[in-house]
Amino acid sequence: MSELVRVERHGSTCIVRLQREQKLNAISAELERQLCAALERPELQAAACVIVAGGARAFSAGADLGELHGRTPAQVADYYRATGDFTERVAELPQPTFSAISGWCLGAGLELALATDFRIAEQSAIFGLPEVGIGIVPSSGGTHRLVRLLGVARAKELILLRERVTAAEAHRLGLVTEVVGDGDAVTAALAHCERLAALPRLAVQLAGQVIDAAAEASRLAALELERLAYMALSQASPADSAAADVTSGVER
Repeated sequence: MSELVRVERHGSTCIVRLQREQKLNAISAELERQLCAALERPELQAAACVIVAGGARAFSAGADLGELHGRTPAQVADYYRATGDFTERVAELPQPTFSAISGWCLGAGLELALATDFRIAEQSAIFGLPEVGIGIVPSSGGTHRLVRLLGVARAKELILLRERVTAAEAHRLGLVTEVVGDGDAVTAALAHCERLAALPRLAVQLAGQVIDAAAEASRLAALELERLAYMALSQASPADSAAADVTSGVER
């Protein structure tokens, strides 16, 4: 069986690289299975940051639709119970996550990118959610994450009106974090990871989790989460808290 997902260690960062390039990294059930297995590897669990990357031609051109063609609703439900929640497994990683995007980033590929915290796009990257045009809908968290990230109107625009979006347009819309030169996405993501790795790890992870929860919580619940996180960090070990000394006279 070919290796469709490779894990590379770069210092305290792990790069999870899709490598089904002959199919433009189309997301098959086997690729999903290997991706989910990669997320459980000890070196990735111990990493300070995680980067998801594809190849030069495509981050991922979308789902391998041939695998789902003709399945009954029950069979589709079984698929989602097995590996179809791969984007959720990426989103649940506690450490900061980046997508390094080159080439095509379409359909399920874009939904995978949306499951990461940050998206670094090369200037020639192309984005889109073409599902409705072929009679289906985004089904790996794309509708929910787009609404949360961009709002209802922008989500409808991207899913119903826009066939393709350039990297520059995606940045203007807020879909991507940063646009860099072609070939530079992984390098740029690694630079961000290096800076994050120098910060107290527990504070970084809790800040990200509190922000994610706040997006769907009431104001009072979000305030309570902030305070609980602060209280937990105040009891952290000196090694975890060392960098907090810089702001000890400010954050009160």
